[in-house]
Amino acid sequence: MERSVSVGQRVDSDRQLVRLLQIGIVLEEVVEARATKHRQSINTTADTTVPDDTTHGNTDNDDNLNTLLIDATKESARHRDQLEKLIDMLDAESIAFDTVETLVETQYGRTELEDFDDVLYDQLCNEETAYKFYDDLLTAIQASDVSFSIDRERLLDVLKRLKAEEAEGVEAVTNLMEQRK
Repeated sequence: MERSVSVGQRVDSDRQLVRLLQIGIVLEEVVEARATKHRQSINTTADTTVPDDTTHGNTDNDDNLNTLLIDATKESARHRDQLEKLIDMLDAESIAFDTVETLVETQYGRTELEDFDDVLYDQLCNEETAYKFYDDLLTAIQASDVSFSIDRERLLDVLKRLKAEEAEGVEAVTNLMEQRK
């Protein structure tokens, strides 16, 4: 029977670390998919909206939002790639992605696109969730005294960089929200 893996606990093996990194990959896929869906929705709405005097001046905000979503998509793809490289360096079998997706859904997937009135609130939730995941993962790894089959400092450096980029994403969304007020 597969044991559930919580980021809140210590990381005690390569296998457990692989599972957690796979959860990160799935979280990044969720962020990317949601940002892509929002972009498509915004672009579809923009294509069908007839400009009038009341929409003048929102173009900059729409462009900024579109840029933010494009950047979030690219960042998530980069993060997935970096996590996959870490997994490849570990001496452990990965688990089936449907199992990982179930773990992600149980732990992090409590919201749907329709749960938010605004694209920015959804994006903020996604960025904050990813930030919290990396923060928890770093804490769990640092609480462990296990030697992994990957250089610990390299692992921590990559995860710290991903966490910092998620923090920047949270800040970018928050700034755009402030501009839109």
